[in-house]
Amino acid sequence: MDFNVKRLAADAGTFLSRAVQFTEEKLGQAEKTELDAHLENLLSRAECTKQWTERIMKQTEVLLQPNPNVRIEEFLYEKLDKKVPTRMNNHELLGQSMIDSGNEFGPGTAYGNALIKCGETQKQVGSAEREFIQSSANNFLTPFRNFLEGDFKTILKERKLLQNKRLDLDAAKTRLKKARVADARALAEQDLRITQSEFDRQAEITRLLLEGVSSTHAHHLRCLNDFVEAQTTYYAQCYQYMVDLQKQLGSFPSTFTSNNNQSSVSGGASVSVPTIPVSASLPAAPGRASSAFNELRSTSGSRKARVLYDYDAAGSSELSLLADEVILVNSVPGMDSDWLMGERGNQKGKVPITYLELLN
Repeated sequence: MDFNVKRLAADAGTFLSRAVQFTEEKLGQAEKTELDAHLENLLSRAECTKQWTERIMKQTEVLLQPNPNVRIEEFLYEKLDKKVPTRMNNHELLGQSMIDSGNEFGPGTAYGNALIKCGETQKQVGSAEREFIQSSANNFLTPFRNFLEGDFKTILKERKLLQNKRLDLDAAKTRLKKARVADARALAEQDLRITQSEFDRQAEITRLLLEGVSSTHAHHLRCLNDFVEAQTTYYAQCYQYMVDLQKQLGSFPSTFTSNNNQSSVSGGASVSVPTIPVSASLPAAPGRASSAFNELRSTSGSRKARVLYDYDAAGSSELSLLADEVILVNSVPGMDSDWLMGERGNQKGKVPITYLELLN
């Protein structure tokens, strides 16, 4: 019991001594031992690392989950050590809507079939996004969070101890200056030696911890490489899914038809409109064709043209095309400006100019 009382009294005395020293320093009434420049630089670098790690983490979390409400929900589940409920992401929700609507319109119709294919691809993109988020969370966010909640908290603890040891040292220096009696001066000198030793020891411990921030940077660099690799994989998967979808959509008929495959144009007239692949530009408006096509229309001759994309003829008056083949084209008086007459051997028919590149 007596020991505990003495211990509490000693702790109270130490706390009071530190408080007095700190207050006098703030008032300019006491000297302050400055840390060496190297240690100050290490402390500054550690604080800078902490601040930027927090900012990068925050922005990465926003990138991976833009919805702030969902982020808060996931944070609460994490703190409660519970599994986050599985939910469909935006790509998967869009994909499911497309599939459901495609089935409603009928998988046998061009539009319904296209919706189903688009929906399946959107779900693939959603699955790739889920894998990317999981990989980024494990290999990028978790190491950053571990630094903030582990290593940096240890640094803060040791830095606080160093501050206390520094206050003890300066308080001992002040007592030595005020000592007038020989016995009091000898006791103050002994106290100064002890506090100086404890301060030097704590400064060395803090320095070693702070120098470990260099290893943290190296580790975070590896994590950054993992994050970029995950992004590369994710975007490459999405690109491939879209390319495959583009090829599938390019095989659909190019005429506008109703769901019962009857012409939607009143009077039974069939109007054919070229279907432009995703990568192609939109058809040029009438009268705005390139100068090469304008020149061709002003003459009665023919020119060679390279086919840019596959094209399925919508009727007997049109000519089906294969990508990269070369055909002859010429202008026919009275023909729509978006079309030319194409020839392949004995075959003739209208072809859309948006699928052609004139050759010299």
